[in-house]
Amino acid sequence: MASNPVTHLAPIDYAVMAVYFAAVLGVGWSLRRGMRTSTDFFLSGRSLSPWITGVAFISANLGAQEVIGMGASGAKYGIATSHFYWIGAIPAMVFVGLFMMPFYYGSRARSVPEYLRLRFDEKTRTLNAVSFAVMTIFSSGVSMYAMGKLLNLLLGWNFDVSILVAAVIVLAYVLLGGLTSAIYNEVLQFFLIVFGFAPLVALGLHAVGGWDGLTARLAEVATTRGLPANAYTSSWANMGDAARNPIGVEWFGLVMGLGFVLSFGYWCTDFLVVQRAMAADSMTAARRTPLIAAVPKMLFPFLVILPGMIALVLGAEHATGIGQGLVPAKLAAGGAPLLDGSGRVVLDYDLATPMMLVRLFPAGMLGLGLTALLASFMSGMAGNVTAFNTVWTYDIYQSHIRRGASDAHYLWMGRIATVGGILLAIAAAYVASAFNNIMDLLQLVFAFVNAPLFATFALGMFWRRTTGHGAFVGLLSGTLAAAIHHGLTLPAGTHPGVKGGFLGVLHTYPSELAQTFWTAIVAWTTCFVVTILVSLATRPRAPDELRGLVYSLTPRPSDRALPWFRRPWTLAVIVLGLTLALNLVFF
Repeated sequence: MASNPVTHLAPIDYAVMAVYFAAVLGVGWSLRRGMRTSTDFFLSGRSLSPWITGVAFISANLGAQEVIGMGASGAKYGIATSHFYWIGAIPAMVFVGLFMMPFYYGSRARSVPEYLRLRFDEKTRTLNAVSFAVMTIFSSGVSMYAMGKLLNLLLGWNFDVSILVAAVIVLAYVLLGGLTSAIYNEVLQFFLIVFGFAPLVALGLHAVGGWDGLTARLAEVATTRGLPANAYTSSWANMGDAARNPIGVEWFGLVMGLGFVLSFGYWCTDFLVVQRAMAADSMTAARRTPLIAAVPKMLFPFLVILPGMIALVLGAEHATGIGQGLVPAKLAAGGAPLLDGSGRVVLDYDLATPMMLVRLFPAGMLGLGLTALLASFMSGMAGNVTAFNTVWTYDIYQSHIRRGASDAHYLWMGRIATVGGILLAIAAAYVASAFNNIMDLLQLVFAFVNAPLFATFALGMFWRRTTGHGAFVGLLSGTLAAAIHHGLTLPAGTHPGVKGGFLGVLHTYPSELAQTFWTAIVAWTTCFVVTILVSLATRPRAPDELRGLVYSLTPRPSDRALPWFRRPWTLAVIVLGLTLALNLVFF
């Protein structure tokens, strides 16, 4: 699976990449002797400062779906992609810091599924553990696919070899240093991504005449596609009508589907990010972790979305002569441009940011930019693998396959699970090729897994009457409802299959995201209602058994001894105020 390369790297570019690979392997090697127990390997011994865990909290989310996927969404949907941050992340990150971490950290649960066992029962825990394991494999596979595709198309490297090399490097440093190695490398990757992409945005804006020039060019694209002139540069102005914005969703579907269900479902229940906060050295540090992470998170649209928006209008040069700006057409197996159900060329939005790097960066800088991309891919892979090996070992293997074994045995199994997770992720990488925007695929997976799970968590933490039977049946019903809704609907211009419609087409949505948002709403609502009904028909646990697991039965953490600027509530108010200001500026 080779291709004619778009560019060639200079020796200095290869040198930059080699230094990075040596650094990440060096981190793993230096930490290997500290991995004496399973707690060291899976939870870093709960010994890290909130500044380390805070950067890791956001960096674990800085995989391919963030850097490549958000650039792709910027080209596809414009500045409205910022909703994934300013309503689709920040409020939920504040909520998990203030309200959720006291349960996770205080219960001493080693994973999110283990908290479900403590609050509900073993079957609810197992259902979540299995679904989460599948989700992490898909997420890691997406990162592998994006990296292999990037190196294949840009540099002509063999797709399969590219995936294999990255998998071996991630496997090496996770096996050596466990979660601590992943976290320290995520901190390194965070700064590498910032320093790699800030110059790209500056050069891109200069090339199109600044923000005013970008606005004018995007207005031409918008009117050509039958949208209002400000469709790509206003985040809220056109959300009153699904037909007037590129996302193809009205404000309720956006706020409820993304801002509430998908956002809170991901940030509050996804063990991938929660695991980083649980590695903090105290309850206060664990609560501050997502709040510290929220500050750079709210600024990341300017680093990862703007390159995609600029790529859409920066130039029409491409080998095939078909595409939009720097965004090329997605090619079919025979090399011809792929067409959608309406006969229009399908754009390969995932290449928006990489094409910007190739177009604007000189030798040396290109190596830094590509290394930043590789860092994002490997960060996403490592984050998912460390979450997978923990859930597999504690929530599946220890609970159902080998109870009562020694700690050394579970440490050994965690390393075996790391190898198995990498191998499964390689297989999942090939599934991702059906989508022209990997963010669309990831959001669909979240709609099936995280949306119903958030309903379970919300009821379990804030309604003591919720029962284990209600949680289990509700989770199953929510996931089934998501599958039925997805199977009966289809995005415009697509064919029945992995994108929906496999049960028949009762409704057509304007875009994949619009369909996904409503899939999430259906899944959450179904789980919420079914859990309540089944809980009312079954016997609840005694209040004494729920202390520390339900909000009304748990002592509130006190921060009075801390200086005001270190208190979680102070950080929360500052973060929410800044986020509101950003929404108003780009209204």
